[in-house]
Amino acid sequence: MRHNRRRPQVRKDLTPLHRINELIVAEEIRLVQDGSEPEVVSVRKALAIAEEAGLDLVEIAAKSNPPVCKIMDYKKFLYNQKRKQKELKAKQSKVVVKEIRFGPNTDEHDFNFKLAHAKKFLNEGSKVKAFVFFRGRTIVFKDRGEILLLRFAQELSEIGVVEQMPKLEGKKMIMMINSKKK
Repeated sequence: MRHNRRRPQVRKDLTPLHRINELIVAEEIRLVQDGSEPEVVSVRKALAIAEEAGLDLVEIAAKSNPPVCKIMDYKKFLYNQKRKQKELKAKQSKVVVKEIRFGPNTDEHDFNFKLAHAKKFLNEGSKVKAFVFFRGRTIVFKDRGEILLLRFAQELSEIGVVEQMPKLEGKKMIMMINSKKK
């Protein structure tokens, strides 16, 4: 029996995002503190002030001259940054596209069935991609497919708006409908 031996993974993210405490390389820095004006001081003096407060000296703007540093709790700062990023990610809306497929000879019952599904999708806030798929010789019924899609859009006009009119792409005639409610 053969054993699977994997190498231990090396973490690549060991370098901190900001220079902190002894990692700050500049001789002089612009120190920003809560409740006072920014002042240019030596790194030693700023480290002494930070140590006295029991906090970290964090380099915020390394490219400015002299570099801007702030006295803060670095772990708390990172935690708050991650939380803000998580909130922004949660607020982003992901566009979901639902597809509904027709044939050029779709009957009334099938049409109504698919129409009900499309209404449900649009009420959920999704986009609907309705298309008529032409197989073999049914491509000669392009006009039927277009009429079917336009009728579909007309039925959905109360809750959806046509984003893209019916357009033939290969063997498919595609139409996009977006939800009115946001």
